[in-house]
Amino acid sequence: MSKSIKDYVVIGLKGMAMGAADVVPGVSGGTIAFISGIYEELLSSISSFNFGILKTLKKDGFKVAWQQVNGNFLLSLFIGIFISIVSLAKLIKYLLENEPILLWSFFFGLVLASIIYIGKQITKWNVITVLKLVSGAVLAYFITTLNPLVSENSSLLFMFLAGAIAICAMILPGISGAFILVLLGAYKPILSAVNDRDLKTIAAVGLGAIVGLLTFSKILKWLFTHYKNYTLAVLTGFIIGSLNKIWPWKETLTWRTNSHGIEVPFNQQSVSPFSLDGDAQLTLAIVLSIIGFCLILLMEKLAVKKQ
Repeated sequence: MSKSIKDYVVIGLKGMAMGAADVVPGVSGGTIAFISGIYEELLSSISSFNFGILKTLKKDGFKVAWQQVNGNFLLSLFIGIFISIVSLAKLIKYLLENEPILLWSFFFGLVLASIIYIGKQITKWNVITVLKLVSGAVLAYFITTLNPLVSENSSLLFMFLAGAIAICAMILPGISGAFILVLLGAYKPILSAVNDRDLKTIAAVGLGAIVGLLTFSKILKWLFTHYKNYTLAVLTGFIIGSLNKIWPWKETLTWRTNSHGIEVPFNQQSVSPFSLDGDAQLTLAIVLSIIGFCLILLMEKLAVKKQ
């Protein structure tokens, strides 16, 4: 079924939501893609890029090749992602530094509702399905407990590799590409490059992301085609395990000095809001969590109504 201009505007808005999520170290753009109903179309469209496209382009022309890769969909989505990342990078950076509890609270509610939404897509439960879910949760939780690298490497080759690795996480619901960048020590250099319009670094990360995306999307598409229930179980587990990373109340165990000479948290652990040393902002945090949770329920209702 062909899409209208309105459909592509909506896809662009979903891309903006994905971009906003990917900027936050702990929230996955893949989760947003899944709950907004475009995940499998995204995987299918990206994985359609292969050498056969060059033959189609040579034989049938650009228009046929563009339709074959679902070009209008991808263009609308990535324009939305790009606009969001460029426009929201400074805002997200400000909120992470000045209002972390409130920012994490909103995303915690959003991701919590996502677990329910994605889990409902699993049509058959058995022992293996449960084991897959538990395995995914344990793996994701383990990743959230890893310590970031102390050094921040900003070489172009490293930025390329970081982009390739992070993009694989970005399209996995529950695994945050931005958090992977934090673990690699590449998050702040990339965020600074976006803010400073450092085109060389942005290009290196972008090229790495393209290579990683084209490779990993084919694997995911194959898994969805042949083992959809098990794949959904693992992804649901990933999201459950990732909740530790986006728990709003953290206690800083160790600090480090960044490249600007400012002390920033290095190693943190989740704590109860009642034992937090400082203002837990509990009431406002709960309100924002509920807003995030209800936002997902609203998106689900709209998707069902459209279908």
